[in-house]
Amino acid sequence: MEKVINFTLKVWRQRGPKAQGAFESYQMEDITGDTSFLEMLDILNENLVSEGKEPVVFDHDCREGICGMCSLYVNGHPHGPEGGVTTCQSFMRKFNEGDTITVEPWRSAAFPVIRDLMVDRSAFDEIMQAGGYVSVNTGAPQDSNAILISKEVADVAMDAASCIGCGACVAACKNGSAMLFVSSKVTQLALLPQGKVEAARRAKAMVAKMDELGFGNCTNTRACEAECPKSETIINIAKLNREFITAKLQD
Repeated sequence: MEKVINFTLKVWRQRGPKAQGAFESYQMEDITGDTSFLEMLDILNENLVSEGKEPVVFDHDCREGICGMCSLYVNGHPHGPEGGVTTCQSFMRKFNEGDTITVEPWRSAAFPVIRDLMVDRSAFDEIMQAGGYVSVNTGAPQDSNAILISKEVADVAMDAASCIGCGACVAACKNGSAMLFVSSKVTQLALLPQGKVEAARRAKAMVAKMDELGFGNCTNTRACEAECPKSETIINIAKLNREFITAKLQD
């Protein structure tokens, strides 16, 4: 028989970045176990709209664990207590009858609240614009084997590239550090021949932009690694530190 639960949902409501926020509680009834977390929020909003109340604002897009927009802090964990998945991939079967489920936005000075559970993560876009790319001459595409890359290097680069930029690392970090995100993007490019040309400029520019935007310092608590839905590792942070120090020594 399919699991059906009733529970209390505590949701952070905030009308804007400067507004005073507070939790509001809602009673959710007869939610089936195969309902995803975001579908459950859809049900809540349908109920609120039918009662003439304002729905809860939250961010989402693909709902397939790809875009990273479902940035919810659930019961003290970015994306929820289940490891290795985004919020949209979490299902209500993981919760129990009578639970109180607390939902908050990311808590970081660099990610101001837009409204309710939606935060402004454009700071990540600015970091990427500072150096998270390679410069190439456009034209006819090169043959796929024109630049040979060993499988070992390609595998590590692809692991780093799996970062979806959701910001869970920032939300998990007591310092609000973006080091895991920045290091994943730098590592991805630094390992590949196409990225080595601009490696020094990239490392310095992305770290400088990260500091400028108000992200905190990394103190290696590994909370980011523990909460990352794509299982990025702090080995990337070590790689970023090497890239940054090498770049500074070249000045």
